Amino acid sequence: MGELKRPGMSTREELVFMAKISEQTERFEDMIDYIKKIVANNADLSVEERNLLSVAYKNSVGSRRTAWRALRSIEQKEEAKGSKHLNLLREYKKKIEAELNSICQDILNLLDASLIKSASNNEGKVFFLKMKGDYFRYISEFAQGEQLSRASENALQAYKAASEAATKDLKTTDPIRLGLALNFSVFYYEVMNEPTKACSMAKQAFDDAIADIEHLDEDKYKDSTTIMQLIRDNLTLWTSELENEEGNDAGNVENL
Repeated sequence: MGELKRPGMSTREELVFMAKISEQTERFEDMIDYIKKIVANNADLSVEERNLLSVAYKNSVGSRRTAWRALRSIEQKEEAKGSKHLNLLREYKKKIEAELNSICQDILNLLDASLIKSASNNEGKVFFLKMKGDYFRYISEFAQGEQLSRASENALQAYKAASEAATKDLKTTDPIRLGLALNFSVFYYEVMNEPTKACSMAKQAFDDAIADIEHLDEDKYKDSTTIMQLIRDNLTLWTSELENEEGNDAGNVENL
């Protein structure tokens, strides 16, 4: 875990400390910078560092995803009434899309260049493959044409690789495996437009975890049961929509 310190270079411990300070002050772009300095050493991240990385990028991209969805809704309303400001709205939406794309490509490059191959255990590998699927999914939310096709296919392949590794090496009650099932099922529902597949995947993950609930590790109990509840919430929503034949993705939840 240690490394030689060059003049002007922070130690790994100092970088972790500053990443935590950045999180507490909600300076998520700074948080990304500190974590990237750790990753630059081609180090296998600890669980704590891995989670800090996830929080940094999730929050940085999350505010922009929220902004994009709000702009899309406003754009539709303005379009319906023939607003003269549509071009202004669309240019602003493009700005948000460019920021989203930049952040997503940044973490995807890190994942492919070092994080996935540097993972020293299968838990880490599943974690990072899931992240790869997630950030290609985020691109697919706003992408069009060929970019949408590429992002969707890349997300699918990453999620599949993560699922294969999780099924082989992680318990059905493991929060990383459950979070993967949650987000993979959201991908099938929202991006692939396959609600039946989404429901089947979510139900299987939930049922498998319930069957093994008595073997759930105590230190993972809260995380695992929270994600199981999110899976069940989606199942309830999706099943109701399938019965009513009224698709609506507004209420879907995903793993944080």
